[in-house]
Amino acid sequence: MTSTHPLAGVYAAAVTPLREASLNRDDLTSNLDLESVPTLLNFLAARGCHGAVLFGTTGEGPSFSPSEREALMRAASEYRDQQPDFRLIAGTGTPSLSETIDLTKLAFDLGFDAALVVPPYYFRKATDNGLFAWFSELIRKAVPADKYVVGYHFPSVAGIGFSIELLTRLKDAFPIQFAGIKDSSHDVDLAHNLGEKFGSDLVVLTGTDTYLQMAMENKAAGCITAPANLISPDLRDVWDGVRAGQDISEAQKRVDEQRHILEKYPPFPSTLKALLHRLHGFPRWSVRPPLEAISEAIEEKMVQEFEYSQV
Repeated sequence: MTSTHPLAGVYAAAVTPLREASLNRDDLTSNLDLESVPTLLNFLAARGCHGAVLFGTTGEGPSFSPSEREALMRAASEYRDQQPDFRLIAGTGTPSLSETIDLTKLAFDLGFDAALVVPPYYFRKATDNGLFAWFSELIRKAVPADKYVVGYHFPSVAGIGFSIELLTRLKDAFPIQFAGIKDSSHDVDLAHNLGEKFGSDLVVLTGTDTYLQMAMENKAAGCITAPANLISPDLRDVWDGVRAGQDISEAQKRVDEQRHILEKYPPFPSTLKALLHRLHGFPRWSVRPPLEAISEAIEEKMVQEFEYSQV
């Protein structure tokens, strides 16, 4: 049985629109392209996304101050007033518990559906007891009874993640508010284990496009991925087809091919912004240091390869 949770679906780990501009110490929001936020979200909605995650890894979340996050979240919430069925999830996790509480409260005050929260990644040797206390404090102080936290399991980047035992404790203590996890571990065994342990009671949103069919067959609720900025129509075909019991092998094959092309041209924020500009007419958004724009030569090669895959 596939998940019927309100968060089930296909989500883009949205890029953050940034103008080409140097940082201005007097106005930290100066190079956020807030005017493009509704256009980007409308583009994602029109191409099959159930929603978008702001300030995840692809959105360069750790590069932005709380005031910058607030500005972008407000721009997104104004868009959602016009598209109430489009879901918004805010990446609010930081190593600081108090800052994470403040950002999470803000997200829910602005009407977001959920918060995506990475464990406090500076503290890589934190125990399950310590992480349980951290998340418990966050949920009690920042998460309304009818809203959701999704843990962000990305141990290869964050250096810390969620054990099955920790997930069990959090789900038992907060059966509604702790909805589940985004699983970016790229671990097939974990996908199977999560399905066996929790069934569809835990919302699992895979971060690996190539795993979408397999993950959903193991009770996952959908996906949150960087390539969904570009390939959401095929991801939505997979999602819809699995739920309908249809053969989606061709759609998953297209997803696999496109994901593999994009993986050849890291980092995702630079690659996706270049492709959104070249293929869909968006502004040529920049990335924030320490990330760098891809070279013109690599961009040309990437565009040709990606366009060829869609023929």
